Amino acid sequence: MTDTHSHMFDGAFDDDRDDALRRAREAGVERILCPAIDSDSHDAMLAMCRANPGFCVPMMGLHPTSVNDNPRWERELAIVEAHLASPPEGGFCAIGEVGLDLHWSRDFLAEQTAAFEWQIDLAMRYDLPLAIHTREAWEEMCLVLEKYTGRGLRGVLHAFSGTLEDYRRVRAVGDFVLGVGGSVTYKKSRWKELLPAIDPTHIVLETDAPWLTPEPFRGRRNESSYLTYILTAAATILDLTPTRLDQLTTENTHRIFRALTP
Repeated sequence: MTDTHSHMFDGAFDDDRDDALRRAREAGVERILCPAIDSDSHDAMLAMCRANPGFCVPMMGLHPTSVNDNPRWERELAIVEAHLASPPEGGFCAIGEVGLDLHWSRDFLAEQTAAFEWQIDLAMRYDLPLAIHTREAWEEMCLVLEKYTGRGLRGVLHAFSGTLEDYRRVRAVGDFVLGVGGSVTYKKSRWKELLPAIDPTHIVLETDAPWLTPEPFRGRRNESSYLTYILTAAATILDLTPTRLDQLTTENTHRIFRALTP
């Protein structure tokens, strides 16, 4: 299994990070992909990846909410560019976590869109996938991505919360897959209706640790070792064995994140 989206470098793990990473390995997680947020957390993310080479793999990007009310957001993008131009050993596996988030405010849509398009250009320049965050902005997201139709974009729609039509619109742009996380385990999960309509070659697994904790641990800190619960729940919905879904999602991960070695 690959956890394609985990913030195990977050301060929530400062007291037991090594133990949490050990539990992930013991649960069968072979690799953890780590999305950047902004320069406040770059050092922690890169330090964890250096300490766990090949197991923890960094992304680089600017989160949309780090653009909000931030007069230095363009400076943050310059920092992203500098990291991409001089990557750590092993390199970055994606441009992320990037996108649009209008949950807290719509006042910064223009700035978020500019930052997102800037980073789409970086993804094309470096031939890297996008790890896309979208919250209460699906129409706006689709309109941005559709401008790049047929230009070779690929990536993950992290914590996918859109509709089947949103999925189809984004798939028409390029090779985008859906990130299936802890919500697939919830009793009233939308995934129960949505997932059977999705091609299994278009999904990957993720935890978004320390957030979006799956059952039976909901309400507690999430961690990458819980990916096995997400795999099992998704396999049940799709009427596949966990082994088969693990194989499919691993293949999907390698197709999107080409920098990863099998």
